[in-house]
Amino acid sequence: MLSTILDSVAENLNKHLSKLSKRGPYRVLVGDLNYAGLPGKIYTPAEGNGIPGVAFGHDWLKPIKHYHQTLRHLASWGIAVAAPDTETGFMPDHKGFASDLDSAMQILGGVKLGSGNVTVNPARLGVIGHGMGAGAAVLAAANRDIVHAVGAIYPAKTSPSALDAAFSVKAPGLVIGSAQLSLFETPEASKLAANWAGHVAYREMEKGTQQGFSEDALFQLFAGIGRPQTGAQETVRGLITGFLLHTLAEEKKYKAFSDPTAEAKKVKSYFGQELQEHAFPKDNSPFAFLNEKNQEIAS
Repeated sequence: MLSTILDSVAENLNKHLSKLSKRGPYRVLVGDLNYAGLPGKIYTPAEGNGIPGVAFGHDWLKPIKHYHQTLRHLASWGIAVAAPDTETGFMPDHKGFASDLDSAMQILGGVKLGSGNVTVNPARLGVIGHGMGAGAAVLAAANRDIVHAVGAIYPAKTSPSALDAAFSVKAPGLVIGSAQLSLFETPEASKLAANWAGHVAYREMEKGTQQGFSEDALFQLFAGIGRPQTGAQETVRGLITGFLLHTLAEEKKYKAFSDPTAEAKKVKSYFGQELQEHAFPKDNSPFAFLNEKNQEIAS
């Protein structure tokens, strides 16, 4: 019986994922957040009343221009996005960035957007981010009733700790991690999901990595990070889009995108006790302390 249910959920996720990984039906408008006193960009569908809205946080040293396709993608599916272009320096203030994301949400819910034909429902606000921005999104969502959905894409460590803040996030969450950790990345994603106070779905990408999600392909090649991860980028966009359409737009046909058991091609999900063991593996060997220290150095 359980196997049948899981198969049905996976089939539902796969059914919609390929569609949501492609550009949506809405024409997209791009504007500046500067008019509201916050450097950054805003992406909206050309029209819509009471639509969902999310603030987006960028990764370390990654300005918003490196997420243009991702933010256009969300807007093309009817989701307004406000993306602060702040804390882009070498020593960012994570707490300050979380505050900027909070301001971005308030802007979305408080003014008419686009050409005056777009309004966001204040009850349909969320916050998402990539890497550092994912951690800042969790900080912004902790103990905040204004937040109704949180998406963390390959989250990175922050100070204050997003892992600690996750214990106070009651909004539904989608956390996306990587099965291919490198010296430049940390196993933050699974731990974050395991600490989540509310409902959470944890997906692990077989091919995608934190360094490959932003849209600065030339930099990635020159830095030796690897080839552009176009396929993985599209899949992550689809997963985030479906999750937001279900949690914020309340479109029931996308329920599988919030289901912690749902899986797709090259996407593995962990939940319950399996997630806890995956996030915090027990090592009873005599070298457990050294292994832990090595992991800290590698991160």
